[in-house]
Amino acid sequence: MMDERASDEVTDAIAHTEMHRQEMEKEVGLAAACNESLRRLHELLKHEEEALQRHGPGTLHALNVEVVTNEIRKVKKMMGNTGQAPASRSPQADKGRPPMRNGPRTPDKKKGRRTMGRRGDR
Repeated sequence: MMDERASDEVTDAIAHTEMHRQEMEKEVGLAAACNESLRRLHELLKHEEEALQRHGPGTLHALNVEVVTNEIRKVKKMMGNTGQAPASRSPQADKGRPPMRNGPRTPDKKKGRRTMGRRGDR
């Protein structure tokens, strides 16, 4: 990055977004907090890109675009997501076993009948 600093408005917006992300992470988890943070950062990036087009490349807006882009990369890396949509997972996938396809399994025929609550010796 250049020796210059991003504008105070952009620096403050990034700091506010990061604080909001940290608070949200405690309540709703990392993925949702990062998604909200990315949404806000992309809005900020769009605003700065529009300002860059209006005022030209020799302005502070070029540095602002670079700073916001770097922050977006940081949040994506934190999320472990490089741009693809998060994969949907079933609750069974979290347990390390494949999801059940045709309902519950039937008991093995070889095990014999088991009585519930009765002892084998009458």
